[in-house]
Amino acid sequence: MKKFSFLQLLLICLIAFTNLHCQKILPEKNLDLKDKIEYYRDSKPWTRWWWFASEIDRLSVQDNLVWLKKNGFGGVEIAWVYPLNRMQKDTVNYTPRQEWLSPEWTDIVAYAKKCADSLGLGCDFTFGTLWPFGDSQVPFEEATMKLTDKNWRQEITASWEYPKKGYVIDHLNRRVLYKYGSRIGNALKPALSTGQKSGFFCDSWEVETKYLSTNNFEIGFYNRYRYPIKQYLDSLYVDSEPYRSVRYDYMKIISEMVIEEFYKPYAEMCKKLGGFSRVQCSGAPCDILTAYGSVDVPESEALLFEPSFSNIVSSAASLSGKRVITSETFTCLYGWPRIKLGEEQTADLKLLADALFANGVNHIIWHGKPFNPVGVDTVKFYASVHAGSSGSLAEEISAFNKYLEKVSSEMKKGAVYSDVAVYLPTEDSWIAGELPKEKQFIWAWGEYEHRYTYFPEELRGYCPTWINGDFLEKAKFENGFLRVGDCAFRALYIDVKWIDMRNLEIILNLAKTGLPVYLKNIPEEPGFNKNEQGYKDLTDRLLKCPGVKRKWEETTNIKPIISGKNLPDFKCRQTEDGLVIFFANPKSKGLKFPLEYGQSYSTENVKAEINITTDKKRISYTLDFKPYQSILLKVSNTGKISESDIGFTPKIPQVIKREKPEKELWEVK
Repeated sequence: MKKFSFLQLLLICLIAFTNLHCQKILPEKNLDLKDKIEYYRDSKPWTRWWWFASEIDRLSVQDNLVWLKKNGFGGVEIAWVYPLNRMQKDTVNYTPRQEWLSPEWTDIVAYAKKCADSLGLGCDFTFGTLWPFGDSQVPFEEATMKLTDKNWRQEITASWEYPKKGYVIDHLNRRVLYKYGSRIGNALKPALSTGQKSGFFCDSWEVETKYLSTNNFEIGFYNRYRYPIKQYLDSLYVDSEPYRSVRYDYMKIISEMVIEEFYKPYAEMCKKLGGFSRVQCSGAPCDILTAYGSVDVPESEALLFEPSFSNIVSSAASLSGKRVITSETFTCLYGWPRIKLGEEQTADLKLLADALFANGVNHIIWHGKPFNPVGVDTVKFYASVHAGSSGSLAEEISAFNKYLEKVSSEMKKGAVYSDVAVYLPTEDSWIAGELPKEKQFIWAWGEYEHRYTYFPEELRGYCPTWINGDFLEKAKFENGFLRVGDCAFRALYIDVKWIDMRNLEIILNLAKTGLPVYLKNIPEEPGFNKNEQGYKDLTDRLLKCPGVKRKWEETTNIKPIISGKNLPDFKCRQTEDGLVIFFANPKSKGLKFPLEYGQSYSTENVKAEINITTDKKRISYTLDFKPYQSILLKVSNTGKISESDIGFTPKIPQVIKREKPEKELWEVK
């Protein structure tokens, strides 16, 4: 038996101790997730498939699906919308169609699903006609309401039933949702009986949010907060006290109702119908991370939301153990409503797709493909790029889709690598109320949407993840890591002004167990009825925890996984074999709505010197971005770096500078 001296034994112990504290211990799970991505059989991009209200025939259904199959799509999401004459505001001439939810409608939908199955395509369904949920069968008393006008109900007009009008369902009442869902589900039942499991799609929140209410809301509000909201309604959205505090209480209860009465029961209902939920929670007046974490497939959207917003969606997925993050992609690429329709450039689309990959998306949903009769490709959908045989993209769609599939597949492997959890400023956004006018759209007014919420720049290299009180409550700090869902963090970063008392207590409990916490500001308690002494006691106790620091550099000694100057956007995943890192082309960084026509144009390589810091070593590497190209690196457990072939070279785009009018159609001034 070999003998060791005291110094040798001490050295061995030190090495073991160092390895224990340097090596990132992954959550206990199998990182080979090939058998765990259960909702989509592969990573081929899908497309929204608009059915304009008309007589849909079987030959045209088959013709559309065959074209999509040949061009590299993996599936469709059928969206039932208005007849084409609605664009001329024609309310006199009725377009013949299969009546909404009729046996004839059910029959053609079931055929489309069967045809998709036979071609190896998936088929999801929008859970209603147009958006948000509603139709002519929703009674007045079950429609969405306003606190300020008991006789007001939100109408749905641009639907499959046009020119007939209907009501948007009350999204704060699960009984109403179940009643509506029963009708939709029964009409879809034959389509769900065979083949690949279908998703039920819920689009972004387009319910009126100001003064949103439901039956007996004022009574419930008073019972909870012990003061009447009615006396503050005249100035609920004013940026001053006491209205900011009242607004916080209002938003808090509305958030809980949106999640508990709509998103959670919707996801449960989808499962009971034999499918799954795919949902855009964007725009919803609620705790956005909790909402996205409650559905099966969280979906982002771009470009009406900046690509950076997808970090919120992908964070919710990681925190709740979801594998697939989809995105409605290419919406209003060059502006709203129909700028350069049918003239889109693939290089510009790639620029946006790469930005989404670098912000957490791993499955692309095109926006999209309009239904066209056999031999025709003249029907187009506004606010979209055109996926069809006659559009400017037609020649490149197949090759581009192969690129999207390849990158999506790589970005589903393993689990997201993230060292730092960042507290999402939900309370701040509710207190803030309205966005500055220059940041508003005619369809978006509130800070609560988090359209302009970004990670701190000093965390760029850490691959951070957003987190909130609900997920912190589920988390456990053990062996040096904060574990929740698929995530294992080394530190919590907090840079907000307001923290709810319940969440502050959760943070305190974690800090007491040793979690390193960076607390940039001394938080304040939001809400009308404050517990000033109780809140101060919690804050004082938090500040006394050894791991709580007021300077980030003192919080933890962890190094960013990627360091260097002018880092491109990137996303990192950890597998059993090492790391997979996608670096988006530098031109994809910081994209805003709308893109300029030809914004992707490039003629020169761009180089970036980076350092990759793993558990084993620090590796220097030069990223060499060719025009229109992004980079996918694989770093083995031994530190070996290889660059994957994800090359796709689009046609050189034409650059046309758009003259900006004094006021854009989407601006609020």
